[in-house]
Amino acid sequence: MNGSDDLILPHGGFRRLRSFAVALAAYDGTVIFCDRFIDKRSRTHDQMVQAARSGVQNIAEGSLASGTSKKTELKLTGVARASLGELIRDFEDYLRQNGLQIWDKDSPKVRAMRARLAGRLTKAAGESDRSDRSDRSDRSEFFDEPLLAALRALRTSSAEVAANILLCLSHQASFLLRRQMERLEHDFTQNGGFTERLYNYRKEHR
Repeated sequence: MNGSDDLILPHGGFRRLRSFAVALAAYDGTVIFCDRFIDKRSRTHDQMVQAARSGVQNIAEGSLASGTSKKTELKLTGVARASLGELIRDFEDYLRQNGLQIWDKDSPKVRAMRARLAGRLTKAAGESDRSDRSDRSDRSEFFDEPLLAALRALRTSSAEVAANILLCLSHQASFLLRRQMERLEHDFTQNGGFTERLYNYRKEHR
């Protein structure tokens, strides 16, 4: 079942989306960052964690809704991207207000980080071997080695380094969601949504 002529199409595959994995790493990383550097009693702590969580949850909810509403999927994917935008501003505010540097997006270290997270850059063989022997207790079905390495770095790095790692993760998740929304918009324009499919289904089964 669930062929192209089915009324309810395959849905709920968010666990396989790269956007979900990167947004989830940004969420887990934000919790680590806030617990290390921001008072747990402050509103800022709660707001940043909730913004990161909203990004993840709305990707999942949009995917689950996609079987019967592409419009809802597109809307919730947009909400997820907006939440990540809020998180990006929070990290930029933290760096600015604490007199720390926001790394330029075209600086060599940020370009290298983006390339590694996108799978276009690997560590030297010796470094990779050491990583492979490390404690695997933080392994996850969602995270590949670059995302795991970023999360490990957040536990020991300075506030400036950690915030910039999370900016990179959040920007990449936002970029992936923008591309995802473009595909959803194209599919909706070409194929319509559930209403059109329901009409055709009823017409064919009369």
